[in-house]
Amino acid sequence: MQKSKYPAARQPKKHAPDKADSIEKQKIKNETEEKLPADNVASAQSGSDLTSACPGSCLSHLPENNNTFSTCILESIADGAFTVNHDFEITSFNRAAEMITGFKREEAIGTKCFNLFGANISKPDCPLKKSIETGKEMVNQKSIIKDIHGDDLKIAINTSVLKDGDQVVIGGVETFRNVSSLGNVRKNIPQKYNFQNIISKNSRIQKIFSTLPTIAKSTSTVLIEGESGSGKELFARAIHTLSSRKGPFVAINCAALPDTLLESELFGYKKGAFTGATKDKLGRFAMAENGTLFLDEIGDISPALQAKLLRVLQEKEYEPLGGTTTLKANVRTIAATNKKLKEQVTKGIFRSDLYFRLNVINIALPPFCKRREDLPLLVQHFIDKFRESQKKNIQAATPAVLKILMQYDFPGNIRELENIIEHCFVMCQDSIIDVGCLPEEIVESTLHTSKADESEANPLSNAEASAIWAALHKFNGHRGKTAAHLNIDKTTLWRKMKKYSIQFAAKKKKRANGNANQENELRI
Repeated sequence: MQKSKYPAARQPKKHAPDKADSIEKQKIKNETEEKLPADNVASAQSGSDLTSACPGSCLSHLPENNNTFSTCILESIADGAFTVNHDFEITSFNRAAEMITGFKREEAIGTKCFNLFGANISKPDCPLKKSIETGKEMVNQKSIIKDIHGDDLKIAINTSVLKDGDQVVIGGVETFRNVSSLGNVRKNIPQKYNFQNIISKNSRIQKIFSTLPTIAKSTSTVLIEGESGSGKELFARAIHTLSSRKGPFVAINCAALPDTLLESELFGYKKGAFTGATKDKLGRFAMAENGTLFLDEIGDISPALQAKLLRVLQEKEYEPLGGTTTLKANVRTIAATNKKLKEQVTKGIFRSDLYFRLNVINIALPPFCKRREDLPLLVQHFIDKFRESQKKNIQAATPAVLKILMQYDFPGNIRELENIIEHCFVMCQDSIIDVGCLPEEIVESTLHTSKADESEANPLSNAEASAIWAALHKFNGHRGKTAAHLNIDKTTLWRKMKKYSIQFAAKKKKRANGNANQENELRI
């Protein structure tokens, strides 16, 4: 007899085999569909409805249609999430819950949650039971469940009741996060969103992810273009890590050093080459032998140094400052810039031959404001990072904090977001980052600051707003396309935009003939 993969202490409820099992699960689905009107699936205690377009128990069939509003909502949550009926039988189970626990959605649907996770629902302190019985939300409750292998998982839980369109309680909803350790928490992020420690679900970044292994196999020079703070060095390191080069990864910021010093740093120097040169010193090219040299802010070097660098890239050889012997360079060069080098070439500021030598392979990184769907993932990533380094038991940020950050421009890109979360860690005296922990200038710069009572919003409420923000941004504020993408009516979209204070300003752009062309532009 094949051994069950469930530990004996928490075997899921056994139904009659085959056909009877299917009938039982279909019964749960039908009961849920009867209670939920098609135009308003569910609203949590705080009054936020998941979707007005998702029929019945579509939440339990999330992958079937990736363009539905419910998919955008539940798949935008980095936390595990599931819903139960009055009998505590699971009616939906999102992908993050699968990643955290190891259980598949098909296994979970129809199983009582306390059987699946090895929890005792009869305990008076069960957060989900408390929410269903009292109608109150339970926030950041600690608990221990069993994963598919029977191992203990320490989790932080948020729970609330689930209501239908007539405000009748039909069950409960629980979101949970693995807080066992930093290593375990990082596993919560689906692998496809975490590539070589670069976290993103943005389609452009995902496309770059798919090309990096191929780029890494070559020895060609790479030019990475992107704004300051957009993660250029991370991509350079990823290329080096994926390559077969045995040498080190050596980085130098070309904008941080004056021209004369930069030359000696790159090529090294011989004893007596200049006053104070009392001994030989290796340059960065020599230090990166058999490895990768990362030249950051390459657009800031002088024309004279550009010519010397061109020779190294073309001939693979150089002379140290004050030396007479030509040295060979077995180095893979990756350059990065926050400038548009092609425009610099047109203006005569940057050498065209060096530009073409560097630009064999081009990687253009979008600014953070163009990949706003990554914000929830990155916020949690930085929370995990600083929780370990600063030894503070901070687990998450409130929906109100995420809402404010979703409205912010981030001129400093991801580096600025990291600094903001670090600031919050210093100021936060609780286990959850609230609006009061944010830098004042961030809150003041947003057009619509969150109200204080929004800090206690239902965990799914913020996901709904985030899904709308991401869709609006994707279609440049076009309401018709946004509503179609979310599979809801334009009037429903308008109502939800009003609910979450999501506004657009009409920007007039003059045509050549003098007529004004109005474009909807997202004001964040």
